[in-house]
Amino acid sequence: MLERMARNSREKTLDFLNERLAFERAGVKLYDRVLEVMASRASEDTERIRSTMQQHRDEEKEHEEWLEAQVRSLGGDAHATTERSELVTRESKGIEEVVMSDAQLPHLFHALLAAELVDNAGWDLLAQLADEAGDHEAERAFKKRLHEEEDHLVYVRKIVEKLSLRDLLGEDAKLPRSDGLLGMLS
Repeated sequence: MLERMARNSREKTLDFLNERLAFERAGVKLYDRVLEVMASRASEDTERIRSTMQQHRDEEKEHEEWLEAQVRSLGGDAHATTERSELVTRESKGIEEVVMSDAQLPHLFHALLAAELVDNAGWDLLAQLADEAGDHEAERAFKKRLHEEEDHLVYVRKIVEKLSLRDLLGEDAKLPRSDGLLGMLS
């Protein structure tokens, strides 16, 4: 896989893959931290979303491992620092700083939402590049992961919306109780 993409420039293809890989590694750390804070504040509400958050974390880890395998299959170093991986690492420092140093769930989910937006854009770009290169097998693989990332984005966005409504409207806000998000601000 990815041979058609790499045909024109193996180095550039590896640069794009290493960029995504650096971000996926950061994503796993972000999810680990959010899950850690959720566990320390265990409640019925956080338990309702914990399994979905764990599933998303596990998908991020699968993306990381898949990308490592793709980089190695092209003869690259999955731990190399490339121009694009360095850029994405610098760009994500602010998000990582919030998640690693803040213990307020609304802040963590807000930062995670920003990360998911970037993550979606990165997978979308890879899918478009594969399409333009005529590498349909790679395009399908990228789109599979893009669809998983879209699910992450929608879910985290819903959590941020619920937490924001709660913050704006206060304790008496009439939000649906079935989604398990009401107690997360405490």
